[in-house]
Amino acid sequence: MKVLRLLGFAGLAMASLAGAPKPAPAANLTVVLEAEIVTLDPHFFGAYITRTFGYAVFDTLYAPDSNFNYRPQMVDSHTVSPDGLTWTFTLRDGLLFHDNTPVTSADVVASLRRWATRAPLGARLMNATQSLEAVDAKTFRLVLKEPYGLVIETLGTMASPTPFIMPERIARTPGTERVTEIVGSGPFVYSRADHRTGDRMLLRRNANYVPRAEPADFLAGGKRVMVDALDIRVVPDAGTAAAALQAGQIDYMQYAPFDLLPQFERNRRITVQNFTGAQMFTGHYRLNHAAPPFNDPAIRAVLLRLVDQNEVMQGFGLDARYARSCPAFFTCGGPNESDVGVSALADPSIEAARAALRATRYNNEPIVLMVASDLEAAKVSTEILADRMRRAGFNVDAQVTDWATLLARRVRRDGWHIYGVHALNVDLGSPLTNSVIALNCQDTGTAGFMCVPRMNELFDAFARAPTIEARRAIAGEIQGIVYENGMAVPWGQFAQPAAYRATLRNMIPSAIPLFWNVEKP
Repeated sequence: MKVLRLLGFAGLAMASLAGAPKPAPAANLTVVLEAEIVTLDPHFFGAYITRTFGYAVFDTLYAPDSNFNYRPQMVDSHTVSPDGLTWTFTLRDGLLFHDNTPVTSADVVASLRRWATRAPLGARLMNATQSLEAVDAKTFRLVLKEPYGLVIETLGTMASPTPFIMPERIARTPGTERVTEIVGSGPFVYSRADHRTGDRMLLRRNANYVPRAEPADFLAGGKRVMVDALDIRVVPDAGTAAAALQAGQIDYMQYAPFDLLPQFERNRRITVQNFTGAQMFTGHYRLNHAAPPFNDPAIRAVLLRLVDQNEVMQGFGLDARYARSCPAFFTCGGPNESDVGVSALADPSIEAARAALRATRYNNEPIVLMVASDLEAAKVSTEILADRMRRAGFNVDAQVTDWATLLARRVRRDGWHIYGVHALNVDLGSPLTNSVIALNCQDTGTAGFMCVPRMNELFDAFARAPTIEARRAIAGEIQGIVYENGMAVPWGQFAQPAAYRATLRNMIPSAIPLFWNVEKP
């Protein structure tokens, strides 16, 4: 099975190099990312490729290190009042936008307010906020209406859309409209003159960027750019990109083809960068809670007895280095990993699911599975589920469609029951950013029209909790509700390795491609 297409590539066969990128000057780092960067407004859309672009061109107030401790980035220091309600922040020296204007507190305030209209986590912080205002050019103050335990984690979240800072004049653009001018203060500079749609984007080193003094550590620390430019090539065919990497015509490929990993690993000129824990993906079957018979939690819960994560991973052709089963809803290896309720997923079998189904009120109603033909992970995982559901006694109607059509159909309360999809663990690891459940009770197809009011109370408690331990306990209670109600079903945790030329030094291990700190001899 050609697993590379699980993230949208067209094929794996080693293609002719006729269409591959030409060798780049040594001063440039030439890369092929997961897809073409289409949306440049880093607040407007939550696409992962837009987040990758955002971290190159923009900057954040705080950022997580490799242990997911949130450290100051644009901020120099902050103070908190004894009651925990007033937070005062001071920006560090040397912050300049790419148009050579200084970064001010007014820019920060406007950016955060705009971002909060697009990001659920930002909206949650604003709902707890009494005021957010600039005190002077380098100081801004956040006054809360009530305790909120995730102030720093929210300001530094890597969940997409991410709270990148832009000039006030641009940030005043309503969140319903895309910004048309791309000006950040990050380590690389975007210019429309260096962007040819469908071909390449050249991000030049920001000569005016002042890195933090600390060493680079994941998204935190000093962002020192060691090349003249980041040359991002659009190469839709994975085979062509893989051949170009082996020939030395590109330096980095974000998603290495699984079929070619053994060949890459034998090639001393190539380094394969695997990922574990929070840097992996987790897949879920998302369910329509509004459409009978899946409005019955007992029928939804049958899938917990049915889904065999190991079978799905084997269907992708993945071995233990790149995949694992994981019963924890908030991911294995993350800060909120819990074993609450996981017995519901233990020892999956067709027979156990068949017995569980017979004990419900299921009456052979057709179950519509939407199968996304152009996303291999979604396609393969849903095809495996369809087979197991039929064998367990469900009347399955598997309807093949493309991903765009699937997204359009899921906004309806009828006409579908299940589809498969996956996301990065860095986003799924918190109840407040987990896209499977974060929109609970908001009557949206994104959440499958799920609604358990108690879970929203726990979301609020999670946001107010003052310690990691307290948040972990609340996340465990939420996980118990998810499994008790059959709200969604995980189908496995896997990595999509990157590959790059072995001559590159100091690549930061990150599933979000990061190109500061990298040296190209």
